[in-house]
Amino acid sequence: PRSYGAMWRSCLRLRGRGHCLLNRSPSDPTISVSQGPGPQPQARAYAPPTERKRFYQNVSITQGEGGFEINLDHRKLKTPQAKLFTVPSEALAIAVATEWDSQQDTIKFYTMHLTTLCNTSLDNPTQRNKDQLIQAAVKFLDTDTLCYRVEEPETLVELQKNEWDPIIEWAEKRYGMEIGSSTSIMGPNIPAKTREVLISHLASYNMWALQGIEFVVAQLKSMVLTLGLIDLHLTVEQAVLLSRLEEEYQIQKWGNIEWAHDYELQELRARTAAGTLFVHLCSESTTVKHKLLQE
Repeated sequence: PRSYGAMWRSCLRLRGRGHCLLNRSPSDPTISVSQGPGPQPQARAYAPPTERKRFYQNVSITQGEGGFEINLDHRKLKTPQAKLFTVPSEALAIAVATEWDSQQDTIKFYTMHLTTLCNTSLDNPTQRNKDQLIQAAVKFLDTDTLCYRVEEPETLVELQKNEWDPIIEWAEKRYGMEIGSSTSIMGPNIPAKTREVLISHLASYNMWALQGIEFVVAQLKSMVLTLGLIDLHLTVEQAVLLSRLEEEYQIQKWGNIEWAHDYELQELRARTAAGTLFVHLCSESTTVKHKLLQE
């Protein structure tokens, strides 16, 4: 798993290696390739399929009437509901093409988080509109990891205060709202004004980006950390470690099963990085510059 910065650089290298990501429209028959995610929020309906042997040699993108399409050899990629796989920006198309191109002998669908998020945005399996997506994301604030504090041991109390308070203070100042924290099992009392501010802010994103935001919030179990990540106040590594602060504390104290902990940590980083990259690429309205791709 790589950070979204590393993934983006890989996208540029793919284009630069001459994989013909922009070419003429293929004339071969279309193909429907169903793929699903790794761990996902409950609302998502797709189940992970089995791995599949790689059946294509080249990956390319084509600009069509509805956006940018992904081609596997001369066959167009489709969603699990058999819709034409079309994304709104060239940058996102390159990133998705990179996922498909990086698969080896076996296609591991559960590693293709960008493709999965695109499928969710195109098929909308839960049939939610923009307002429902916003409300679902805002509701995470009620159980935000950063808002729930322990009363003991003192070392963990101090750790939460030192690491989490600055992030909450940043969010409150950045968005002009009150969040707070509490040791009560009920959590802090989030003011109605805070919800209004968040709803207004999230409304500035399109439907695709909102799918990505909800995905990241579900990974981190924190709206506050997601805001910091999307706003580039935090890196993926920082946000993931902050979301796992208590778990990392316990590991430092009692030890861990190394392979299990490392796998879980890397998977969480990969999903969080992909979701964050997805949000930014869905908000990208300009064509990727060829000069940048060659650098």
